[in-house]
Amino acid sequence: MPSKLADLIRKARRLAAERDRLIDSLAEDWARALRGQGLSRADLDELWAGLTEDAVRRGREADDGTWTAQAWRHEAREVIARVRQKVEAALDER
Repeated sequence: MPSKLADLIRKARRLAAERDRLIDSLAEDWARALRGQGLSRADLDELWAGLTEDAVRRGREADDGTWTAQAWRHEAREVIARVRQKVEAALDER
């Protein structure tokens, strides 16, 4: 049993690292796309809200029944919040 637990821990760490890389890449893409667009904070708030709603909707559509709607919402909000933080920090640098 201990080796199975160790395997699960390694897998969880690998998946978390991959998720972090994907979030970083997505944030870089968004920052590049939004830089110089002259968007206000209200515009950005609307953008992030729309992206969150879309992620929740798409997640529920693609779900195979293993996640609850609440879990999808939580995950989508968490990921979008992380992307938003990185994008807005990058936009504030310039």
